[in-house]
Amino acid sequence: MSCQSRLILPRTNILPLGEMQIRRVADVWLIVRAQDVHQRQIISRGTHMNDMALRDRTFGEALPQQAFRITVKLWFSVAAVGHWIFLLYILAAFFPPIAEHGLEGLKGSHLPSGFVEGDTFGNLTSIIHVLLAALIIGGGPLQLIPAVRNSFPTFHRWLGRSYLFAAVSSSTGGLYMTWARSPIGDAFTNLGISGDAVLIIIFAAFAVYHAIGRRIKQHRRWALRLFMAASAVWFFRVGLMGWTMLTGGIGIDWESFTGPFLYVLGFAQYLLPLAILEWYFYCQRQSTPRVLVTFSATLFVLTAFMTFGIFAATMGLWLPRM
Repeated sequence: MSCQSRLILPRTNILPLGEMQIRRVADVWLIVRAQDVHQRQIISRGTHMNDMALRDRTFGEALPQQAFRITVKLWFSVAAVGHWIFLLYILAAFFPPIAEHGLEGLKGSHLPSGFVEGDTFGNLTSIIHVLLAALIIGGGPLQLIPAVRNSFPTFHRWLGRSYLFAAVSSSTGGLYMTWARSPIGDAFTNLGISGDAVLIIIFAAFAVYHAIGRRIKQHRRWALRLFMAASAVWFFRVGLMGWTMLTGGIGIDWESFTGPFLYVLGFAQYLLPLAILEWYFYCQRQSTPRVLVTFSATLFVLTAFMTFGIFAATMGLWLPRM
């Protein structure tokens, strides 16, 4: 044959090298993108679940903290009102006769160590004790109100100095009145009162020490301890009347003003508030939900009893003598 031979290659799906590489890169990119989308969906679902768990945990932690703050504010509000009712009683029952009759102003009063004929020094001590009590009972809650402390710092400092002086002076005079003039109780009840007076002096010294050193946090803690101890005279009356209204006075011999309940109350009037205060400090350091809930529940019960005691003392002790 004279025809020139030609090599004919069969048709194939082979693409040029550049286009094939582009296809392969595109396929790999699609696979990677699909895997990435799937991975993002998994992460998104996990993140959503983590967010929900975090919100639940945050809510579970926030609720006890909120309960803690509310119960503390409730306790202080009730205590402040009770203090100021007692202040009104002191001003109404003692100040007018003292202003009118001087040293004999306490004659015939229901104050156990009030007036003793011929005892000028003792009578003067009693009057000073009553006058200082008005400053302690009325000024103590004011010192603990943040708005007063922040808005009127000069007033806060001078009231604090006056409060410290009144607390220490009243405690010193109270020791003398308890052991030299008190006609009620016995040695055991006098020990309870004396223990409170000693603690007041110690707490006042530490409060001043830290205030001079500008250690404000420590100063406030010792000032709070001082407030609890200095308010024992108020806690005693509230606890006594609350117990009397609930039980009819079980454990109290009214003739000698002794008895098991009075022995316990003589120390509990300041040791129990101080114990609750230390628990409060602990809650500020270890604010776990269980600790906060337990403290809040306990403080709420004590606040309810304190409210009842304030009402009983107001109606049975203070209001009739105003």
